[in-house]
Amino acid sequence: MVSIQLDDVGACYGPRTIISGVSTARFVGGQVVAVVGPNAAGKSTLFKRIAGLIDGPGEVSLQGSAKGVQGISYMPQGLNASTRLTVYESVLLARKQLAPGWTVHDDELKLVDEMLDALGIRDLAFRNLGELSGGQQQLVSIAQTLVREPEVLLMDEPTSALDMHRQVQVLNFMRALARQRQVIVFIALHDLNQALRFADQVLVIADGTAQGSGPSHEVINEAMLRAVYKVEARIERCSRGQHHILIDDIV
Repeated sequence: MVSIQLDDVGACYGPRTIISGVSTARFVGGQVVAVVGPNAAGKSTLFKRIAGLIDGPGEVSLQGSAKGVQGISYMPQGLNASTRLTVYESVLLARKQLAPGWTVHDDELKLVDEMLDALGIRDLAFRNLGELSGGQQQLVSIAQTLVREPEVLLMDEPTSALDMHRQVQVLNFMRALARQRQVIVFIALHDLNQALRFADQVLVIADGTAQGSGPSHEVINEAMLRAVYKVEARIERCSRGQHHILIDDIV
């Protein structure tokens, strides 16, 4: 089973330190890890550091992987393709970037079809990316990432442009994918109620450092909300054992 652990991880842009000293317990395949924290806390930089897109101190320890660092896929906030491509072409191209040569095989076409169906965007397959809404483009970006069949998936705010129905659909799908394929899914989220509902583990990033890491219902608590988000809030237990944040005031 694939697993990953961060040990004193940091990253800089030139002389400026963006994140430093980020350490976690070992995350394992099948888990959804919500990465939360205020704006400009360093979440995107941390994802790029884990993916090997930028350098920095510390160690990202990946074990049990059949693909090594190639098994880590990073989904940025923006669409990663030319807007002149069709949806189908962009997703297929994302798949072909993994393999030498440009011969397209039936199993690759089947995988693209499956991802478009799973995300409910088959009807967009032959529309140009530039014609799509922001939410539609975000779903295409998710398909581009998933078609690579990652072992560790880093998703930077994948639901920010989606309506409530689509947000729940995508997060349910990602949680099922993690379980079925034993993938580790990191998702940067701003909605802490979604983190409580869909994530097994939470990593809190603020001021470029880790402020907490562990099971979601333990890490997201009143003290963390006060210290990191500067709000007074209560966390209530709802039906099915879920928890919900009720905000009273700002600090």
